[in-house]
Amino acid sequence: MPDAVVSHTLLSEFDVFLFRAGRHYKLYEKLGSKEITVDGVPGVYFAVWAPNALEVSVIGDFNGWNPYSHKLQVRWDSSGIWEGFIPTLKNGEVYKYHIHSNTGEHLEKADPFALHAEVPPKTASIVSTTWYDWEDSEWMYNRRERNALDRPFSVYEMHLGSWMRDPKSPEKFLSYREIAERLVPYLLEMNYTHVEFMPVMEHPYYPSWGYQITGYFAATSRYGGPQDLMFLIEELHKHNIGVILDWVPSHFPGDSHGLYKFDGTHLFEHADPKKGFHPDWQSYIFNYGRNEIRSFLISNAFFWLDRYHIDGLRVDAVASMLYLDYSRKEGEWDPNELGGNENLEAVSFLKELNEAVSKYFPHVQTIAEESTSWPGVSRATFDNGLGFGMKWMMGWMHDTLSYFKEDPINRAHHHDKLTFSAVYAYTENFMLPLSHDEVVYGKQSLIYKMPGDEWQKFANLRALYLFMYTFSGTKLLFMGGEFGQTSEWNVNQSLDWHLLQFKPHLSIKKFVSKMNELYQAYPALYEKAFSPEGFFWIELEDRANSVFAYCRRGHDLENDLVVVLNLTPIVRRNFRLGVPHPGEWELLLNSDDQTYNGCGIAVKKSVNADPVFWMNQKQSISLDLPPLAGLIFKRKMK
Repeated sequence: MPDAVVSHTLLSEFDVFLFRAGRHYKLYEKLGSKEITVDGVPGVYFAVWAPNALEVSVIGDFNGWNPYSHKLQVRWDSSGIWEGFIPTLKNGEVYKYHIHSNTGEHLEKADPFALHAEVPPKTASIVSTTWYDWEDSEWMYNRRERNALDRPFSVYEMHLGSWMRDPKSPEKFLSYREIAERLVPYLLEMNYTHVEFMPVMEHPYYPSWGYQITGYFAATSRYGGPQDLMFLIEELHKHNIGVILDWVPSHFPGDSHGLYKFDGTHLFEHADPKKGFHPDWQSYIFNYGRNEIRSFLISNAFFWLDRYHIDGLRVDAVASMLYLDYSRKEGEWDPNELGGNENLEAVSFLKELNEAVSKYFPHVQTIAEESTSWPGVSRATFDNGLGFGMKWMMGWMHDTLSYFKEDPINRAHHHDKLTFSAVYAYTENFMLPLSHDEVVYGKQSLIYKMPGDEWQKFANLRALYLFMYTFSGTKLLFMGGEFGQTSEWNVNQSLDWHLLQFKPHLSIKKFVSKMNELYQAYPALYEKAFSPEGFFWIELEDRANSVFAYCRRGHDLENDLVVVLNLTPIVRRNFRLGVPHPGEWELLLNSDDQTYNGCGIAVKKSVNADPVFWMNQKQSISLDLPPLAGLIFKRKMK
């Protein structure tokens, strides 16, 4: 058994001051377990915040899980931090904290700052390190361009454990390194700019998809260790693919080894159940008004950006943080001090988070999953906004999917569902998401949301994707959608990759790859993605024919693109389309092309504009519109 605990600290008085003020953003350098050398003796330093504990000790295999042999010492400064150095211990040691609470309870808790954990269902922490010899300096230096708001941003959303499994053992997860071997070439083939991982932080309940987190600083050990995840991220960066992490500061589960009642009291969560318990998810809500919790959460955001070189954080369930009455009935919530339903403490926290990230990681994006009309989510805090870089456009997603679900014979009556989002499209920096939430719990896969026979389903899906890629905003598509996954997403199995042996599925995959390619190649599709100057309707009132036409525009007006959609299965012959410029217009893409398993209705590859005023444009072109299809035209430059 190792020697007794030696008094030692890594925390200065200034560290403690910042922690208690809510302004310590790198607590992961000070708290948790760290292999160090003290007076020439190697060992492990432990530090944990448990202000309402009577005693705290480190237990593990090294001492037979004896809570009396290795007790930590509480600091003299009333910070509530217990610390100490145990000689001879090293990385790889399994441990927990034994906490004797002032309520009389004896608790065994995982380390909130642990960098690694046992593979679930085991729950202990593991002494580890995030040291890594990174080789992605070129990406890190240049990502300010690739992550900018006027650059293409096409995101492949995925769940690491169910994207692909070992073909020989479908029940076996691929490791982070095995995923790297397969994912990097796939994303390159598909021409994505970014990938978004659903939560990788340690979570005991796998079917929670990672959204019920117990180890906020530990990458889940289901797929390997910290350096294995770093290798995956590094490989993506080496191939110019940005990495976004799904981050969950909105709630955490009540598992006995986790954050809930950590020292026997409501330490991390708000003590008032009206603020501290989430009725939808049966989980617990952080106390955003407590300074130490703000330090914990912002430090966690910094940790992934700093130690793992993450390029963006998609912040989950922001709406549930902003509103005191979120998912609560009358009498289940209390108004704030101003009499409103806003959670002022959470608002203040989100602003501080975004200000801090913007200051210390200026080329990183924070993206809000926020489903309400809260103003200024993606506006600067000095402009009374929350400070996010982007916000998911949930209204666009719901309206667009609702429209495409309609049989084409009924679409004339639902025309506004496809045009309404343009009314508010520039109130925020919107990302257009077709996310995991839309392909679970009986909602059907994207391909099976589409009406008609097999050909019509795939034609509709191609048209939907063309609309998404050519509408204002950045893009996100959940895994499987790119090849027309037929079944709903099942976290317990791989995607149905065998479908790619069938032409319709292989063709839709080629189409998504092509859309990603065009999206990056033509500045008109991304330079003014968040400005009304980058979009205008050419035709938005042709309800009878379910035809839509619009122009996308970048900095150079000479490079305007014109998009026209025919969302009925009827060929529109000699259709006249207004265009913003005279001259020759080239067909850039036809979603009905036989290359993508379309029916191949002949569309002229090039057509001259006539001086015929049409659709409020001074010139126009005549063409045939294929059924359930979209066309993209560009000016032919001399």
